[in-house]
Amino acid sequence: MLLKQSAISLAADIKAKKISSRAVVEAHIAQVKCVNPRLNAIIYDRFAQALREADQADAVLAQTQDTSTLPILFGVPCTIKDTFEFEGMPQAVGMVSRKDIFGQQDAYAVKVLRQAGAIPLGVTNTPELAMWYETYNRVYGRSKNAYDRGRITGGSSGGEGAIVGSGASPFGLGSDVAGSIRMPAFFNGVFGHKGSPLLIDNDGHFPSAHGQTLNYLSSGPLCRKAEDLEPLVRLLAGKNSHKLKSVKDVNISKLRVITIAPERGPKATFDILDAQQRAVEALVAQGASHITVDLPLVDEAFMIWSSLLADSSTPEHSFTAMLFGEYHVKHPVKALLNMAVKGKKSPHTLPLLVLTLLEQFPNLATGSRKHFVEKGHQLKKQLNDLLADDGVLIMPVFPEVAPRHGAPIFKPFDFVDCAIVNAMELPATAVPMGLNEKGLPTGIQVVANQDNDHLSLACAVALEQATGGWIPPWQSWLADLPNSVLTVDNAQSVKNSVKSRNRQSKN
Repeated sequence: MLLKQSAISLAADIKAKKISSRAVVEAHIAQVKCVNPRLNAIIYDRFAQALREADQADAVLAQTQDTSTLPILFGVPCTIKDTFEFEGMPQAVGMVSRKDIFGQQDAYAVKVLRQAGAIPLGVTNTPELAMWYETYNRVYGRSKNAYDRGRITGGSSGGEGAIVGSGASPFGLGSDVAGSIRMPAFFNGVFGHKGSPLLIDNDGHFPSAHGQTLNYLSSGPLCRKAEDLEPLVRLLAGKNSHKLKSVKDVNISKLRVITIAPERGPKATFDILDAQQRAVEALVAQGASHITVDLPLVDEAFMIWSSLLADSSTPEHSFTAMLFGEYHVKHPVKALLNMAVKGKKSPHTLPLLVLTLLEQFPNLATGSRKHFVEKGHQLKKQLNDLLADDGVLIMPVFPEVAPRHGAPIFKPFDFVDCAIVNAMELPATAVPMGLNEKGLPTGIQVVANQDNDHLSLACAVALEQATGGWIPPWQSWLADLPNSVLTVDNAQSVKNSVKSRNRQSKN
């Protein structure tokens, strides 16, 4: 079934002339048309261009004797996060002030994917300024989870998470400064990778990173199959691809699997702790050893992350300056008062106004900031020594499965399990671990030492083989017809039919 294959296997089938690029692209466009009205994941499509590019690919294939010369993603569709400049496509990043900005050229990562033969179907939604873990903005509205439209799809690569999780895109291009790849991947049951610092060039991404924050921002893939992770990361790494060691060379039985004492950090629910335990057991079953360590500094992860981010930023590159043109606490305060007291409608979303206000605190208390920056350096050394070159850390992506819409504003710091990994400059891979009793995705992240991306990627492959990986939304409801072409659009009626049939059989 085309909607369940990896990008690599789709490209192989196209090159082998088992199926045309046009057929593959048409199948995914059809799925987008079914699911996107409900998910609001793709906010601007290029279906006509994509079909023309698919026809061009098929024409090239017909004239090619040696298909091994064709690029790795030849004829395969994908999607692109709105934060990347893409010629002719919007780059609003959820900001009213940018709603008329369209790309004049392709960002580095977009160019690399297209040169490798990928055919973008469109660009996907983000929260305002790509700085919140629920995807909602005043330009395109709210995106919804692929498994439950009443729940968040995550952020800031939220549109990517939903469209890949729904089966409508084999893979997507995302970015991550505090969990923005891993949370949407986790909430929507797919894979995502945040690389080591500077492994992948972020040129053409908005907001851009500067100075030390370049080490925190990572462009990277979200995909429905683990076998796509290494080829996509290697491709995107370009001139730095030599830094990515081979996943095939990793011997799982030689790894040390590490967990942090559960009393540290945000308190995870049973679903998350169960997913973590199952991931550990699956790797131990393949010969890995396991230890649990106590890292008290993890309790201060939010202050460490925010202080390190503030310490590496300048006022002109702050979120406040990008929103209001000037770095000053009066701007978010005034906007929040106007919204709360006068009932004025703001062009900005409430979560981002709160974030710009919180952004001021580390700078208003420089002594406290320096204190937490030093603690950050201590934690980084502890983790570097602990992980070495043979350790992987299995930890939550988020303390619970996808929350309901609006809930994140009441738990603004729950993204910290991801954010601290960025602050520590470590690579991490989000891995799905099946569905809970309500049919919502669970999962974990595998964290490795800097420049050891191959270890977390290898664990993702091993865990997919052991536990099944991505479960399409429709498959969880009709397991006895795994090859049926079902969509999120008709899934609820199918689910109700199955319940009805089960009740009848009991009677």
